[in-house]
Amino acid sequence: MHEPGPMGEWTFKDLTAHLAAWRNHRIPMIEAAGRGAAMPRSPWPSALADDDYDAINAWFQERDVARPLDDVLDDYDSSFERLAAALEALPESVAHDPHGLPWMGGVAAIDADFTEHLHEEHVPAIRAWLDAQG
Repeated sequence: MHEPGPMGEWTFKDLTAHLAAWRNHRIPMIEAAGRGAAMPRSPWPSALADDDYDAINAWFQERDVARPLDDVLDDYDSSFERLAAALEALPESVAHDPHGLPWMGGVAAIDADFTEHLHEEHVPAIRAWLDAQG
């Protein structure tokens, strides 16, 4: 177990791996939606419910804990380019359709904020931790 950090037991590396893991999960889904193909299977074990985010996050963290920091950072950085390429490849009819990416809750891909999770869920805790450091 890690020493407590800005995300409880998570380190910045863990947080970076978490964000990359979810982005890397969504990219093939965007690509499939663009092709009109079936959604790919989730990377976590089928015993985990797709809406059990705490269990999925714990599974991602356990999977990625031993990865070298440079690998995590490279994965995170390259995921932006892969996300952009997947979004650019969407047909206009999918990109502008509020239901084109079904998991987006009625927001069209063209209007989506793909950094919302970071800003809403993680930035406040990180800022509070940084403020506490002086």
